Amino acid sequence: EPCVGREWQQLRLCPPVPACARLCPPVPAAPPEATTVPDSRRVWDQIVAASCPLLRAEEHQPDEFHYFNVKKMDPSGAAVRAPRELLLLGEGNFSFSTALCLAAGDGARITATSYHPEDATLQQDGAAENIQQLRDSGVEVFFEVDCTRLTDYEALAQRQFDCIIFNFPHCGRKAGVKKNRSLLAKFFLSCAQVLRETGEVHVALCNGQGGTPADQPIREWHNSWQAVAMAAEAGFILSEICPFDNASFRGYRSTGYRSQDKSFHVEGALTHIFTRSLPCTSSQSVHMEAQLGRESICFEVPEELNDCINRNFLGKHSRHPVHILQELLLRDLRSPWPMQRSESPLPELFRNSPGLLQDCGPDGSPSKVFWIRPTETRTEGEEGRDSQAADISANDGPQDGTTKGYGLRPSLLLHAREISQCLDFSPGILHVLSGTVFQRVLVSKTTSPAFHQLLLVGAFRSDAQPCQLLQRCLEAALAAAERVAPNGAAVGQPVSFKRELGGSEPQLLVSFRGLPKVGQIGVLPAQGGPSPDLRVYTATLNLDLLACQVFSIPDWRLLWSRDPRFQAHFLHEELRPFCSFSLYPPAYSHDVSFWVEPESFDELDFHALVRQVSGGTVREVALVDRFRHPHMGHASLCYRLTYQACDRALSYSQALGMQLQLRKLLPQRLQVTLR
Repeated sequence: EPCVGREWQQLRLCPPVPACARLCPPVPAAPPEATTVPDSRRVWDQIVAASCPLLRAEEHQPDEFHYFNVKKMDPSGAAVRAPRELLLLGEGNFSFSTALCLAAGDGARITATSYHPEDATLQQDGAAENIQQLRDSGVEVFFEVDCTRLTDYEALAQRQFDCIIFNFPHCGRKAGVKKNRSLLAKFFLSCAQVLRETGEVHVALCNGQGGTPADQPIREWHNSWQAVAMAAEAGFILSEICPFDNASFRGYRSTGYRSQDKSFHVEGALTHIFTRSLPCTSSQSVHMEAQLGRESICFEVPEELNDCINRNFLGKHSRHPVHILQELLLRDLRSPWPMQRSESPLPELFRNSPGLLQDCGPDGSPSKVFWIRPTETRTEGEEGRDSQAADISANDGPQDGTTKGYGLRPSLLLHAREISQCLDFSPGILHVLSGTVFQRVLVSKTTSPAFHQLLLVGAFRSDAQPCQLLQRCLEAALAAAERVAPNGAAVGQPVSFKRELGGSEPQLLVSFRGLPKVGQIGVLPAQGGPSPDLRVYTATLNLDLLACQVFSIPDWRLLWSRDPRFQAHFLHEELRPFCSFSLYPPAYSHDVSFWVEPESFDELDFHALVRQVSGGTVREVALVDRFRHPHMGHASLCYRLTYQACDRALSYSQALGMQLQLRKLLPQRLQVTLR
């Protein structure tokens, strides 16, 4: 693209996530002499196992749930069954439709279509008998239906289907991968117009065509049909893959393109099941009001944090994984001291004062704080007054020293001294506080601008060795949490501690499963405590990173997902490793380079702008090249951005649009010169 300048784009597939890629094994057919089940019932069970992996074969209970039926409640409250609407596309001799019809019985309303004219279809072996059998069973049969233009047919345009099945699509003859990709992309766009919001699209592809790691052997990405990326153009994500077992469909025969004698190679074929995802849209601005003493502060939330505010994941009745993990840790925190939980939430906004951030350690660096410009401040008993309302910029990063009056807390350690000075603070008791904290950090796979933190605070005598006791408590609690929610893919040492001597007091950094810093144990600098011979000890834990490790969540961004399928996984009493509802999301790499003045350029501002423009769909930003002009003094930076959405469909065109928008805003916001 000429307008992209020196950028280059690269489309590739993300590496497989073992916890997500759970293929359903083919279900072997029972020996004929060993069964007395009617043929239609046996075919149905096989179709459930092979065509509907969302219902595991061992979990399927015919009396409780039928693939072609969905339960709903009638006005009296009784459960009734409604037939599912199925649309079959690209049928050749209609043998697959016939097998499906026999298995479904009255549980489905099937519409079977063919791309061929009726007279050409009837010439195929067995087609006339299959079509007659379908019509006798009440199945609607249509001919000359183009899968890329479904709304052109009045009989289909006015309906909403629960499931659309397309087995072995192909443009025909020697069509290359580009034409077949285009076929898939147009097919998915057409499906989106006649599919229910909760519907599924089943696409069976020959081995290697899909372009996912489930194919064996895996084709080169450029030589595959890139099914996941094509589906993303229409807002679909790949939610499941299972083997297409040709033998499971009695009487089914693959006829090949346009009924040629050469049929498709179905050995090793896979059924790809796609579902709708939430759209990749820009978030709306969020305005908040915080109470600080007698002062009420109104402000606009920094744009990159819009999706992280007021989510209440740590609420009393929450089933979010961070809350589940917190309760597991506190339950198994075998503390030698009594524990007291703080039920009253402390404000996320703070008013800056000299030395206030010192207790937060490195997390309290002014450059890492989201500084806030109030839109309005009100004091009890006084009329509201505007405060810099016209001076709000889109960049809510650090301001100059005179305007750093308010900020979002970078750590719960900001409240540790306040807790220790409360009237109900008693020595020898471990006080517990949890909440959301905010930090300006680089875009990466392990750092988040907002995360949930657990804080433990207590006043103890130093000769009681509280640091060592806290260390053992955390180690035991994390080990217990892993036993409750076993992670089969966990590698590395479970818990380790490293002593850090920087700052006024030594600290112990907590590492877990290879993550270098998920928490810390330390001592507050002495400024007058509850007693001269007592010191205030603290311990913090990053609940988000720990939850990702304990529950096998592959990306921390999933913790903030608004897709109901994420939290639905954790509604069960039995805790299990997370299995993603979006498999093998495509990744798109784009480079951008620009000239900067090294003394004035803030890299955190660049990363913040990336988050704002991409809506959190950039997984990683890497500096790949740096050059400083020997005479002019300014520097050239080249960054590589990897776009990949872990819970939403992200298409190549959407990622490219975000990249172009970033290039447009960079000179305006950061005063850089694009190369």
